[in-house]
Amino acid sequence: MSNNTSNAGSAASGGAIYGLGIFGAWVFFWQQADSFWEYVWAVVQGILWPAFMVYEVFKNLAS
Repeated sequence: MSNNTSNAGSAASGGAIYGLGIFGAWVFFWQQADSFWEYVWAVVQGILWPAFMVYEVFKNLAS
């Protein structure tokens, strides 16, 4: 088995975990929304949740 094959499997599982994370974030943010624009923002937050998470981690590390 070549090295490329094992790397492809790792990338696929990472993508699956990222996809589950997006769906989980959508459910969480969707439940918090109360108005139309909050629902729109919930969709955006679900897609960008890793960036928000990394920002918060760096912000807490800096303080």
